[in-house]
Order: sequence, then C-alpha cells, then structure tokens
Amino acid sequence: MPAQRADARRNYARILAVAEEEVATHGADASLEQIARTAGVGSATVRRHFPTRHALLEAVFRERIQALATRAHELSEADDIRAALLDWLGALTVYSATVQGLATALLRAGELDPDHANPCVTPLAEAGEPLLRRAEQAGAVPPGVTPVDLVTLIAGIALATQHHPDPAAEATRLLHLTVTGISPPG
Repeated sequence: MPAQRADARRNYARILAVAEEEVATHGADASLEQIARTAGVGSATVRRHFPTRHALLEAVFRERIQALATRAHELSEADDIRAALLDWLGALTVYSATVQGLATALLRAGELDPDHANPCVTPLAEAGEPLLRRAEQAGAVPPGVTPVDLVTLIAGIALATQHHPDPAAEATRLLHLTVTGISPPG
C-alpha cells in the first residue's frame, strides 16, 4: 500500500478528531455529514478514509479499547484473579458509561455474530479471555461465562445509566450489584 500524501494524513487526523467530538456529543449515530462539514472536507473524503460507520467508530474508540485490552493482559497474571477481573470490569464499566456511543457500538445488532466481528467487542473479548478463564479456574465465576457475555453486560449497564446525573457512579453501583450475582465473595 503506498504511503498517504501529507494532505490525506492531515484530513484523516482532522476527521478523526472531529468524529471523536461528535461521537462524544451525539453517540454512535453521529452524523457523518456533520463530521465532514466540521472537518472541512467532503462526505466522499470521510468515506474514503472510513468506508463504513463501523470503521469510523473503530478508529474513534481504538486507543481506549487498546488500553483496556492491555490492562486485561496485565491483570491476567494477578494473584487475586477475582479482584483483577473486577478491576478490569470496573474500568470497562466507567469508560462505557462515560463515553457517549460506546455502549451502543458494543451492542450493535448482529455484530456479536462470529462472521461479522465487532471492532469494539472483538479486542476486548480476546483480551478478557485469559483473565476470565483464570477466574473460572479459581472458582471466581461459574463455568460457561464468556468474554462477550461480560462485554454485553457492561454495555447494558452503560446504556441503562447513560441519562443518570453521574453515569459512571451509577454504572459502577450496578456492576457491584451484578457481581454479587455472578461471583459472590468467599
């Protein structure tokens, strides 16, 4: 693939910066046309860089999703695997509850279908797998819980709290309520 021209790189960076703001304000359904207008480019330029809404959302959420995936890898070797799993789920909960549009992106219809990888769910599920399996082996979660189950649960909590005055605090409270059901202490 040939290197991008300098103006194409600038357009990409400008579109991504505007998209991050628009998604933060309007959620995963932010207007691509508005993103183009605000970035000072045409709709075709946006679509050239991001051929689908999914590609745009993946780029918007990529850095934080990668940080959460890295955190899961780090925690997978912790001595207290239950605490490590809850630490990771807490970080995912706070991020999902405070970033407009992420929960919707995590729950897009049909995207949990293995033939259509979700660019937000897939890296989180892959990163959470070793952490979850260790927790299962330690008896901290029941057998059969999948990483996608956990991501879906967190996304549901985030959606349920998105209009709360303090979505992160309320989402964290609901996660703790939920955890009692999936992994009682002791």
